[in-house]
Amino acid sequence: MSFTVRDLLILARIPGIGSHRLRALVQFFKDPRALSHAPLRHLVQVEGIERKSALAIVHFFQSHAIRAAEREADLQLLRLQRTGGRIIALWDEEYPSALKKIYDPPPLLFLRGALRQIDGSSIAVVGTRHPSSYGSLIAERFATELARHGVTVVSGLARGIDTHAHAAALRAGGRSVAIIGSGIDVIYPSENKTLASRIEESGAIVSEYEMGTKPDAVNFPRRNRIISGMTLGTLIVETGIGGGAMITASTALDQNREVFAIPSALGEKGPSGTNRLIKEGKALLTECVDDILAELGPRLKGIAQQRTATERIPPEGLSLFERKVYDAVEEEPIHIDQLAARTGFVPGEALVCLLSLEFKGLVRQLAGKRFVKI
Repeated sequence: MSFTVRDLLILARIPGIGSHRLRALVQFFKDPRALSHAPLRHLVQVEGIERKSALAIVHFFQSHAIRAAEREADLQLLRLQRTGGRIIALWDEEYPSALKKIYDPPPLLFLRGALRQIDGSSIAVVGTRHPSSYGSLIAERFATELARHGVTVVSGLARGIDTHAHAAALRAGGRSVAIIGSGIDVIYPSENKTLASRIEESGAIVSEYEMGTKPDAVNFPRRNRIISGMTLGTLIVETGIGGGAMITASTALDQNREVFAIPSALGEKGPSGTNRLIKEGKALLTECVDDILAELGPRLKGIAQQRTATERIPPEGLSLFERKVYDAVEEEPIHIDQLAARTGFVPGEALVCLLSLEFKGLVRQLAGKRFVKI
C-alpha cells in the first residue's frame, strides 16, 4: 500500500467518508494519486460508494477543502510527535491481527507505548465504574493472575473495575493495554494520568480518535468494540444490566469471541448483569483464572510454559517480618487479630507490615480491618 499515514488522515476528512468507505477506497485504488484524480465512473465502482459519495470525493479534491484537510493532517502529526505517539494503519504488520478480523476495524490506531506480538494473547477485563469492594478485589485478583501467566490485560482506563485491572496487571509485572474513548493526548478520567503513563511504559494507550478528541459519551460504546476485538475473550467482573460492560459483552459475542462472567451475589440489585449473561448462556460462569485458561487453551500462546494459577512466586525484597505476615495472609479475607495470632506479632506490629505490603501491591485491606492476598 502506497498510502501514507498523512494521506489517510486527509482522506478521513472527506464529508461522509466513514471508516468502511475509507477502507474500501484504499483497497480499490492502492495509490493516493489514482484516487485524487479518479473520475466519477471509477469511484462508483468502489464498494459502499454511491453517486452522492462519489460526487463528494470529486468535489473534495477539486476544491479548497483539500488544502484545509492537509493543514489539519499536518497539525495532527505535529501533536502526535509532541506527545511521543504514532499511528498504526490497518494495513501495517503491527496492527493487532485479531482486530483486523472484526466487522468494522478502525483504519487508524493512535498509539502511545508499543504493541507487541505477545499482546495477541490478551484478555479484556471490564466492569462497572462503581464497583463493590468484592468487585474491586476480584478484578485485581484475576488481572494479577492473568499477568502472572503472561496474558496481556486489556481494559478501558475508566474509573472502577478498569482502573483496578490495569493497576493490578502492572503490579504483577505484566503488560496492560488501555483502549480509550478520546485522543491519546486527552486522558480521561484525569486522575488516571499517572496510571496511563505507567501503562505506556510497559504496554500501550490506544485510540481510534484523533488527537485532541474529547471524551464524549458517544465515543465509549464504539470504543468497546476495540476492547473486545483485539482480545481472545472478555471477562465481565461486575456490572449492572444497563452498564457499558454489557455493551462490551455484546460486541464480543458479535465478534465470535469468548465471554466470561463472575457471578454476583443473589439479591444484589446493582451488579446483576453478569448473572443475566450467565443465565442466558452468553457467558461462561467463571470462578478462577483456570476457567479462562482451560476454555481458550492453545489460543493463549505460551501458556503451557507458564505456572498454574494456584502457584505463586514469593515476592522479593521483603523483610523477614513482612514475609512472615505475607505468608499468613490468604486469598480469603482474614481479620487483623487472626493474623496477629498466626504470626505471633501484636496487632500493631502486624498492621505495620500489612500496610507496607499493601503499599507494595501484595495485599489489600477490606472493611473491618480484614486483609486479603492479591
